[in-house]
Amino acid sequence: MNNILKLLLAATSVFMVAACGGGDDSIDDRIDVADPKLRFVHAIPLGPNLTLFRGTAAQSDATNVGYKFASKYFDIETGPASWPVKTTTGNIEIGSTVAIDAKRGNKYTLVAVPGTDNAVVMIDDPFNKSITANNARVRVLNASFNAPSVDVYLNAPGTNINTIGPNFAAVGYKQANPASGGDSFELAGGTYQLRITAAGTKTVIFNSTVMIANNVDWLLLTVPDGVPPNAVKVLIANPDDTSTTMTELTSQ
Repeated sequence: MNNILKLLLAATSVFMVAACGGGDDSIDDRIDVADPKLRFVHAIPLGPNLTLFRGTAAQSDATNVGYKFASKYFDIETGPASWPVKTTTGNIEIGSTVAIDAKRGNKYTLVAVPGTDNAVVMIDDPFNKSITANNARVRVLNASFNAPSVDVYLNAPGTNINTIGPNFAAVGYKQANPASGGDSFELAGGTYQLRITAAGTKTVIFNSTVMIANNVDWLLLTVPDGVPPNAVKVLIANPDDTSTTMTELTSQ
């Protein structure tokens, strides 16, 4: 899209945001003229409180936060920067420092995930959503070291998964699907049955019903539910929520 067209579209943003939804799904994001945005997610059960830094500067939107915290997206500067995550007590860096070359219109998510190294995973979302679309957007991140590869199904309630393939196939530990750099999976708002299986099988290890609204931008995270193999629960990071605490689902 050329710059002139982008500017013309941006001029209509006040009108169009009312039609398409505001907040974290606004027109300036969709036409790549918005400042880049970033959010931080703490998905380490029983993990210490954490603080996100840009270089050496602690970020007020993600300081001294505990498990199940998901910040709202906040504006960041364009260009390269390092983003270390450290324990609030002791100032110990977890995982490896993430480097981001932030671009306009893109949204970035940093997720602290559990494991022997308590790594930090970065997701770059180019947010190439059509101006007139009102579909929900969903991405899955496997943060379960005890379920090293999973298939995820989001279907109409009662759908027989033995006859279909997963929406998100073979999601490895510390991996996102769609992968970083790609757009989230779009689907119409409605009621869905969420089922998770061990990858390549139809053996359900998690089952729940979810209501997905139009225009939401969900990150579904599997996290360990104890230590037994394939025992997982699901967290929903929804930046349109009024709370910064993620919704936790347990299997039905």
